Amino acid sequence: MREQKRQTLLDSYAARAKELERHAHPLDPLSPAELERVVEMVRAHKSFRYGMRFATVMLVEPTKQQLARAVKRRPRNVDVQLIDSEQRCGFATQVELNKGTVKPFRRVDGLQPAIFTEEFIEVELESKLDGRVQEALRRRGLDIQERTQVNVDPWSPGHFGGAEESERRVARGLFYLRAENDDNAYAHPIDGMATLVDLNDKEVIAVEDEEVLPVPRQSYNYAARFRDEWREDLKPLEISQPEGPSFTVEGWKVSWQKWSFRVGFNQREGLTLHQVAYDDEGEERPILYRASVAEMTVPYGDVSFTQRRKNAFDAGEYGLGAQANSLERGCDCLGEIYYFDSACVNGYGDLEPKNNVICLHEEDAGILWKHWDLRTDKTEVRRSRRLVLSFITTIGNYEYGFYWYFYQDGSIEFETKATGIVQTGALRDGETSKYGATLGDNLYAPHHQHFFCIRIDPTIDGFANQVSEVETVADPTGESNPYGNAFYPRKHTFARESEAQRLIDPLAARGWLIESSDKVNALGGRPSFKLVAGENCLPFAQPEAAISKRAGYMWKHLWVTRFDPEERYPAGEFPNQHPGEDGLPKWTEADRPIEGEDIVVWYVMGHHHIVRPEDWPVMPVARLGFALKPNGFFTSNPALDVPPPESHCDSDCCAPGSWEDNEGRGTTNGRPEQS
Repeated sequence: MREQKRQTLLDSYAARAKELERHAHPLDPLSPAELERVVEMVRAHKSFRYGMRFATVMLVEPTKQQLARAVKRRPRNVDVQLIDSEQRCGFATQVELNKGTVKPFRRVDGLQPAIFTEEFIEVELESKLDGRVQEALRRRGLDIQERTQVNVDPWSPGHFGGAEESERRVARGLFYLRAENDDNAYAHPIDGMATLVDLNDKEVIAVEDEEVLPVPRQSYNYAARFRDEWREDLKPLEISQPEGPSFTVEGWKVSWQKWSFRVGFNQREGLTLHQVAYDDEGEERPILYRASVAEMTVPYGDVSFTQRRKNAFDAGEYGLGAQANSLERGCDCLGEIYYFDSACVNGYGDLEPKNNVICLHEEDAGILWKHWDLRTDKTEVRRSRRLVLSFITTIGNYEYGFYWYFYQDGSIEFETKATGIVQTGALRDGETSKYGATLGDNLYAPHHQHFFCIRIDPTIDGFANQVSEVETVADPTGESNPYGNAFYPRKHTFARESEAQRLIDPLAARGWLIESSDKVNALGGRPSFKLVAGENCLPFAQPEAAISKRAGYMWKHLWVTRFDPEERYPAGEFPNQHPGEDGLPKWTEADRPIEGEDIVVWYVMGHHHIVRPEDWPVMPVARLGFALKPNGFFTSNPALDVPPPESHCDSDCCAPGSWEDNEGRGTTNGRPEQS
């Protein structure tokens, strides 16, 4: 099956090879041919030894300054991280594809690359074969036949001060039971026990058997084959674009309405955006150079044995792109779809196909703008349309959908859709937990949080940018405000990194402007985009907790840093088994100037998940996001030229040429005819 999927991917790329080559760009993701070439060159290097495995293979993206230089042949370089089980360490190197060379291997001691999928399989296999595990299962009343239905979920170990976390490459195994092949195993946690597996030696180094808890036996299945009855009152809902979509795709570049941008993909972040620009009356104005989900962390708030060490870094420890889904038409996306294919390299150096990994389509987005004139009884209304770029990844029990929306009024929105299955634990008869929600007999789900860090590399009308905080201030009642009704926005521009570590404050209507530092608009203000916060929260872990040190970025909603090509991930390059105090808290100790500089904006979103019974057995989508809205980037509403709705408007009040103004002149396309 794996070889068949791999061949499908190669066939897909072969069909598009000429088009991709014609539109090739330095920011394009690594192609399957390039990935295979990288693996071949690394394996041929004198320092490569049998048994080394590939942890990450990532394109070294050119910076905006490098792309701005007039260079005919730009380097195409690839960073590679390897794991050497024999020497019990990691190695890093860089492949120069254009030159056909591999740089010397650099030993990486004391740092652990991300866990890859093949290691997950090894955790399950070694755990189930261990005699101590089999005895622990027998203590819980599980016979030999039932043990064949035991699942072992691998978890990154975190760092809690244990010697094995500092000296060995390890993962924890947690246990669940399936009553049958398609059964929901999370309904049957085998709680109170866990394994610690050395991933280099491929052996179980500890079986932690703290207490015997009942294994919940009630089934909670959600798959279609378990349903006997369905709703019968749903009528078909069709989305049709008989003339095709309004966007065009050339290689990895997308053009839609007045927007243009490039699409990227890698195994750590998944979907990335590049060179986002807007055509403003013939002038292509840059807005973002790059944007991505740079990290996400999921801390659990339960004290039980199985739950208390669950602190996942889903990007840095597992890879959002490495675990990305192949999307299905009619299920994950609707309408006229364009799919992007990509690929990653697994631990053995083989291609892992990612067919249909990114979905591009248009959606109706409600009203764009409208006004009814009382005196003329005339209405003008425009419907909004948005372009959607998305991908979905499965990290263990959870699915995360990441969506970028582009609107006709120049706005950009980002949204995360979290779904999947909540983590579960076991309870004694009649017991409840204040740290989780009861789901059924002997079963509960622990409360937890999800933190997402979005890395935004802006280019608002150029490389020199700055960030200003805007709050609304109420004037005190007095001579200047006799009725007590006055308020105004107060603006402060951050000069250094230490100032730009901020929290949301909805009571002050706090927002942040990402501004051009050297451009002025026609009204005398600075062209900018406003970062508008959505739902958010802060961690509830104590400051001295391990997760607070390892994910220090979570404690601020906004960070602004001076651009440094090495500062890519807010919890550091190697969060797996790292003791912490790396990434944003460490970088900003330098307190670099950020006003009128090449800057990076980091926005942190927190979803506070107090589990509900309605989240079980599979969770309805929970949404979390923010917006970037033009603020002085244009001098008026840029969506005035969107034509009126012609085919779906029941009234003729806003159809082109359907009304006369007070002078009796007809209209064409919603505007007065030229006399």
